[in-house]
Amino acid sequence: MFTVGIDVGSVTTKVVLLNGRGWRYVVRPTGCSPRQAGHEAFEELLGQAGLSQDDISCVIGTGYGRISLPFIDKAVTEITCHARGAHHLLAGADMVIDIGGQDSKVILTDGRGSVVNFAMNDKCAAGTGRFLEVIAAALGSDVSELADKARGAEPVAISSMCTVFAESEVISLLAQGVAKGRIIAGIHRSVASRVAAMAERLGKGEQIIFTGGVAKNEGVREALSRELGREIIVDLRSQLAGALGAALLAREKPVRKEK
Repeated sequence: MFTVGIDVGSVTTKVVLLNGRGWRYVVRPTGCSPRQAGHEAFEELLGQAGLSQDDISCVIGTGYGRISLPFIDKAVTEITCHARGAHHLLAGADMVIDIGGQDSKVILTDGRGSVVNFAMNDKCAAGTGRFLEVIAAALGSDVSELADKARGAEPVAISSMCTVFAESEVISLLAQGVAKGRIIAGIHRSVASRVAAMAERLGKGEQIIFTGGVAKNEGVREALSRELGREIIVDLRSQLAGALGAALLAREKPVRKEK
């Protein structure tokens, strides 16, 4: 049985194809059309596997663009899908920290992939991938360079987490001659402090996995670990947690299609 999970995020679209022998995936930019990105990524993955849509038992969509996918069988919230996918990546994980392009969330689970509680910031860009992109641009850097530039630097205090004000503060710090590495380290600490506060409202996780695109930033991971006093696990496939969880849910509760 083949099942597919599609996670259409604000920055990237992830599609996972699951069968009894393992799984494969495609990741591509979402761009300006979530519907087109989801459809093209789905078709690309089917083509790689030598399958057609009729071969797929169930397709579940998740992420902010899930409602734009007319070909899916069911839409499921990213909270549920990330919890399930994270458990597959790290058995026994009881807390998922997910920082994507437009929101950040902390999910407390029962250690078996089911949601117990969650907290989410989706009202502003503070602490998200978009926030880091704006700060990187203000520093004349690429977001992928931030962790390396901050390594070993003493964080400077950042007083604002509003994207607009933080950008202005970064420009002011640069004008004062503060080293870029210190500014980036301060940004990482501020992001981690904001997310850690959400996590502590839910309770301390014992096994914490970090998912979403920002999980690739080693500086944010290290800052989170310090703030929470816990090891933070990042699987190489952490960005795929939502799509993987959707594919797993499709396998567990498949929708029977009419042929």
